[in-house]
Amino acid sequence: MKTEFTAIIESAPECGYWAICLEVPGANGQGETVEEAKENLRQAIELLLEDRREDILRGLPEDAIQEKIIFT
Repeated sequence: MKTEFTAIIESAPECGYWAICLEVPGANGQGETVEEAKENLRQAIELLLEDRREDILRGLPEDAIQEKIIFT
């Protein structure tokens, strides 16, 4: 499944680049190049979403219904 997020990338004052994601608050990345900053942001998004999912699932009752919703 393909998912797209918006990356905002800016030059870092000290050197390199930093990136944030509009759709995932708290996700950020940095790197010496734009590509490195984007890859670090992608990893941060993945880790944050995985952590949030696990946290939510721990609190669900056993009879909760889980279904996938597809966006096109």
